[in-house]
Amino acid sequence: MVNRKVEVFSAGCSMCDDAVKLVKSVACSSCEILVLNMNDISVAERAKSLGVSRVPAVVVDGKLADCCVGGIINEASLRALGIGQSLD
Repeated sequence: MVNRKVEVFSAGCSMCDDAVKLVKSVACSSCEILVLNMNDISVAERAKSLGVSRVPAVVVDGKLADCCVGGIINEASLRALGIGQSLD
């Protein structure tokens, strides 16, 4: 089974927690969800290499999602990225 890799970069703030909950609620069985703590140096370095400049941020299959500008993540933008759509 092929999975869509969804990384959620978080700093543990309430907006980040809300983003994690939303991603998990939209995700399907084809989505591998990773919640990454920006307080970890290696996570922060990976985030920087992907262009993450604020949290929460969502990366789908290695590409920073446009939905994360201004910290506003909504269900429609996640679904537009393919989150919740089976790859089977």
